[in-house]
Amino acid sequence: MRPIDRDSIQAELDDRLGQELYLHLETTTGSYTKLGPEKKNPVIAFVRNARISYARGTVTGTGPYRVGLKLGEGWVYADGLTDYEVNERGELLLAGLDCEGQLTMALQLSQTPFREGQTDVE
Repeated sequence: MRPIDRDSIQAELDDRLGQELYLHLETTTGSYTKLGPEKKNPVIAFVRNARISYARGTVTGTGPYRVGLKLGEGWVYADGLTDYEVNERGELLLAGLDCEGQLTMALQLSQTPFREGQTDVE
């Protein structure tokens, strides 16, 4: 993974516009991150292999970044993204990493289903 380049991400989103894709969306304050002395309850959301097609995809911010995908009946967005890669399968993998390099947010798009039982960003 490397730090997000806004123009590169926008081009990747534009290339996938209108395609039937598989979405992985994950946010966590517990599974991969360390809880501080305040000992708050972990907050986790996990969506894997949801089928989507978006009419508009936008990356905003100056870092960390937000990616918004306009669907037919609503939106998907992820805020706090810091790093990305396009892997050998052509999957766009976006991650939000904390100051210790631990995953706090993941937004991934693929033309084929993601493998079950694992995430590609750890």
